[in-house]
Amino acid sequence: MTQRRWYFVLMGCCLTLIAVAWIFVRLWSPEAAVIMSVVAAVIPPIAVIVANW
Repeated sequence: MTQRRWYFVLMGCCLTLIAVAWIFVRLWSPEAAVIMSVVAAVIPPIAVIVANW
């Protein structure tokens, strides 16, 4: 895949993680939702590094 596609895939994963965490997961486990959000917060810098490689 090209770098641009990797960027969009990573950012899509980031948005999906945040949406799923705060729409569904928080109802059963707020701690898991926070952990998913932390993981999602780490993805954008990685996506930028991949896009500029």
